[in-house]
Amino acid sequence: MIFFLLALTATRLPYTTGPVNLAHDYAVHPVPFTAVHLTDKFWAPKIEINRTVSIPTALQKCEETQRVQHFLDAAATLRGEGPSNKATPGYPFDDTDLYKVIEGASYSLSVHPDPKLDAYVDHLIAVIGAAQESDGYLYTARTINPAKPHEWSGKERWVLEQDNSHELYDSGHLIEAAVAHFQATGKRNFIDIAIKNADLLVRTFGPGKRKAWPGHEIIEMALAKLYRTTGNRQYLDLAKFFLDSRGGSAEYWQAHKPVVEQTEAVGHAVRASYLYSGMADVAALTGDQRYLNAVDALWQNVVGKKIYLTGGIGATASGEAFGGNYELPNMSAYNETCAAVGNDYWNYRLFLMHADAKYIDVLERTLYNGLISGVSLDGKTYFYPNPLESRGQHQRSPWFGVACCPGNITRFMASVPGYVYATKGNQIYANLFAGGQADIKLDGGKTVHLSQETNYPWSGKITFTVGPKSARAFDLHVRIPGWAQNRPIPSNLYAFQDQTTEQPSLSVNGKSLSLQTDKGYVVIHRSWKPGDRVELNLPMPVRKVVANNRVSEDQGKVALQRGPIVYCAEGKDNPGGKVLNILAPEGAIIPHYEAGLLHGVVTLKGTSKSLAFQADGSVKETAEAFTAIPYYAWANRGRGEMAVWLASDVKHASPSMLPTLASAAKVTTSGGSSPEAINALHEPKNSLDQSMYFHWWPKKGTREWVEYAFAEPTTIHEADLYWFDDTNLGECRIPKSWRLMSWQGGAWVPVETSDSFGVAKDTYNRLTFTPVTTLKLRLEVDLQAGWSGGIQQWRLR
Repeated sequence: MIFFLLALTATRLPYTTGPVNLAHDYAVHPVPFTAVHLTDKFWAPKIEINRTVSIPTALQKCEETQRVQHFLDAAATLRGEGPSNKATPGYPFDDTDLYKVIEGASYSLSVHPDPKLDAYVDHLIAVIGAAQESDGYLYTARTINPAKPHEWSGKERWVLEQDNSHELYDSGHLIEAAVAHFQATGKRNFIDIAIKNADLLVRTFGPGKRKAWPGHEIIEMALAKLYRTTGNRQYLDLAKFFLDSRGGSAEYWQAHKPVVEQTEAVGHAVRASYLYSGMADVAALTGDQRYLNAVDALWQNVVGKKIYLTGGIGATASGEAFGGNYELPNMSAYNETCAAVGNDYWNYRLFLMHADAKYIDVLERTLYNGLISGVSLDGKTYFYPNPLESRGQHQRSPWFGVACCPGNITRFMASVPGYVYATKGNQIYANLFAGGQADIKLDGGKTVHLSQETNYPWSGKITFTVGPKSARAFDLHVRIPGWAQNRPIPSNLYAFQDQTTEQPSLSVNGKSLSLQTDKGYVVIHRSWKPGDRVELNLPMPVRKVVANNRVSEDQGKVALQRGPIVYCAEGKDNPGGKVLNILAPEGAIIPHYEAGLLHGVVTLKGTSKSLAFQADGSVKETAEAFTAIPYYAWANRGRGEMAVWLASDVKHASPSMLPTLASAAKVTTSGGSSPEAINALHEPKNSLDQSMYFHWWPKKGTREWVEYAFAEPTTIHEADLYWFDDTNLGECRIPKSWRLMSWQGGAWVPVETSDSFGVAKDTYNRLTFTPVTTLKLRLEVDLQAGWSGGIQQWRLR
């Protein structure tokens, strides 16, 4: 995205004999991130951590996980040597993880020269180039072993592109990284590789040639970027061809309708956000109004019905996809980090098209909440999904088998300065608030130096100062965020519970101005002189947010927001480590800046009530201290409970349940994910409930087991099993059969029962047996052939 910003503002490019002549373009132009130098306490440290920690560790992971070796093996095959290990990558898109980190490294080199990193990137580019086939094809999943490529790749090139081969997806990230490197260094070593690959695509696809659409989008954005960089119209035409080829297939990859007929966001959320960004690029560069109409309608659907309060998109883990309208579960919320990145790509493009602050409102919400939540504060670990509630089953990881999110973070974090300002003719748009300096070129070639002082997002005071030698007339558009105008999001999906009377204020050299806005901006037109100061004050009271009554998960609940920051309650800060059983504070909620906590954050303090079931079935209420932290900072201190949405009354609350035999037992399993779900104190809604469950996937058709170990000999006579089954969504089914055994005299002995071993869905399957006294109980499960399986709950009496 960074070099999308640079390419938009470039007037002369080394790859052309003159300026690229674009018949159509975005109405607004970004101020490149290389012209904006942030020195604030919020973003500058995060960008530096990305440079010094995230990028180097991600490059190291690419080495450790054989992603670099894949290119070496492919090159060996091309030389006729044959690699020592002809195994293909774990996934055919593993190549893109290296591309994305090189892209992030290139961004870093643009603003922070580093000879050692520069040389290492050149080494990696040489490794990549050696794996490219003579006609430009670059895809290690096939080249390593052409006779036996990756099972998703197909026997021949492109035949499974519309399914899961990811050949064009790989090309897209290759091009994006190569353009970034070219713009950063001026070197042609990487962009020559990308152009050779893109020219192969031009020769292969198009009218009268092969027709295809990418199963995973991004090539459309990349080809538009390459068109901007080279001036070669064939790349833009091919991007449009790929878009126009969609239709007649599945919603999962947004191919169910022609793109110009799509009005509801469906399917895989990352693919969708990349598609919509590509549609916006093609709309801007061709002037095709049909694309713009479609992408505007899709945005209305997402912002009105399918976006989380944190700015996350993609509600369900099944297909990493959008759910239905208003389907926004909290604990099972997927909200992939890559989808947050894609959401900001898309919203920024729509701002460039329409010059409307509502798109920046969405971008800011996503950026400060659901995007940076994807990376830890130390820059070393990541979230793949970003849920809004947890019982402690979620934790950050330094890498993933599917490692798209770390690479996306590395390439996005350095781009943040490029979203602060934009221009249109003789107008400057001040979009984001972050302290630093900017040199902004306007029409006529003159440069305005603008500085910004602020402690945003903790303070709403922002001061812009016109720099020396910047005397001239121009319009300054100062954004007044929607959250400062009693509108948390530009739709009726969320609302503040109470309307505040505190209003923003704006002044120039101490003289107050009217806050009349045009598309979310106050426009200041004047002949500016060096030293002129614009002061914006955005009140930041703590606000309670409620959801549209069609969002069933959030009824009777509120969330807390201050400024652009969405808050959550985390067990680490609250009595007993519990937050799922508390009511939202009713009295005063006081913000406190705590410099020593979570790299410096404003916390929210108040008094709440915790709820707990008693032995007689009644609910006990206990007043206790309450603390909330910014959502983006959760899970930086280990596992624990977390909630964004808090019950506002007992009716909608979840009181703590009394301990049980099962909840007190230690769980071990034969493998699988989230074993803590098996004996957690929660009630599944049905077998498909994805809020918290255990599964053995990807194991299929095998015999698996779960054990409970007790602190002392325990007598048990009954077991209840609630199976997990995601028919029509995933690969888990109720088991073929199961049995129960107790540990007796050093051996496992089956329990004695005349009951059947039930495998019914959506209910507890009860097994009553002759009482046993034991230290351990084992559940053995035979999975159905070809299917995996899982457990919602295993309870004992």
